[in-house]
Amino acid sequence: MQTIAIVGAGQAGGWAAQTLRSEGFGGRIVLVGDEPHRPYERPPLSKAFLAGQADAASMSLMKPDAFDRLGIDWRPDTTATGIDRKARALQLAQGTPVHYDKLILCTGGRARRLDIPGADLPNVFTLRRIEDAMALGAALQPGKRLLVIGGGWIGLEVAATATGKGVRVTLVEAMARLCERTVPAPISHYLLQLHVSHGVRVELGTGIEALATAPGGALKATLTDGRQFEADAVLVGVGLVANDALARAAGLACDGGVLVDAQCRTSDPDVFAAGDVAVWHCQWAARRGRLESWQNAQEQGIAAARAALGASVNHQPLPWFWSDQFGVNLQIFGMPSPTHRAVLRGDPGSNSFIVFFLDADRVAAAMGPNAARELRFARRLMERRTPIDATQLANPDMPLSKM
Repeated sequence: MQTIAIVGAGQAGGWAAQTLRSEGFGGRIVLVGDEPHRPYERPPLSKAFLAGQADAASMSLMKPDAFDRLGIDWRPDTTATGIDRKARALQLAQGTPVHYDKLILCTGGRARRLDIPGADLPNVFTLRRIEDAMALGAALQPGKRLLVIGGGWIGLEVAATATGKGVRVTLVEAMARLCERTVPAPISHYLLQLHVSHGVRVELGTGIEALATAPGGALKATLTDGRQFEADAVLVGVGLVANDALARAAGLACDGGVLVDAQCRTSDPDVFAAGDVAVWHCQWAARRGRLESWQNAQEQGIAAARAALGASVNHQPLPWFWSDQFGVNLQIFGMPSPTHRAVLRGDPGSNSFIVFFLDADRVAAAMGPNAARELRFARRLMERRTPIDATQLANPDMPLSKM
């Protein structure tokens, strides 16, 4: 009987496991996870779960009975400590090694921490797991003060959720605008106005020099420009670090994550990787990197499982990201580049508009708030590589469906 081992029981690992069964694999599946929970989706951690509007069960990838029917050798609260590639054995901190025929690494990532004084004080939180959201949620009581460090997606979503719970929020971002690495200026400006209009205090172009305990038990933050203010809790949302130490120690090729090809195969033909830990060349971005998204964790987990079974796989999905803040749904298709020409469709002062990015006469990326229907047509334009006229694209009276 063949054995396929999966390290990481998050969304990518969970989808890999159920795909192996749906593709007809009748061998042994060992699913190793360092959390006590069955595979679950992480997006609600910063939104509905943090707000107390959803429970842990609602985030599960599948119902308990469906998970049980997969017949998986599930190892919760278990840490993988090494890979003996020659013997094809996965070493565990608890129990005997697992001998595998194929291995799928879905080890994900961990929240990046600040290297400043006071970063490890009580009530300084990161957000990656259910326990993180539970601890942070308990601190978000009405009238309390929250400092959010980082104006990326996690920081903005937590700021919106905390504000909805009656918490006074200050957000500090070191760059000149919100989400500067991933969105153009009109979207950054829209997000800034959205948060300010709901009472969030936003400080751009400055970072945190130190955190300390203030009299009375609060936290005192010192900014890089010398200003100081107090908060009852701090959320650090400054990015993700790929959990590639296991792969590196085994001699697998890594570069800010585990390097894989379009077949999700690592430098070892018997080892695959998927999800937040995987680094691959995305043709839509025309560069190599990781995709930290719900969509990629699911689709790459599926692709890795199929590839491990010998199927022909070419994992090149059109990247899709989304975020919910203050009742606004913002979606992004594709990966914009500085070489692309930006075309604005609609009024950026409204609650619904789109920014397109053109590569010559093709749509390479598109994003905007509350524009789900039009973005579905934009996705078709991108996937079909349809030549487009920029003037028509900018005209909101010209239906995208006719293009």
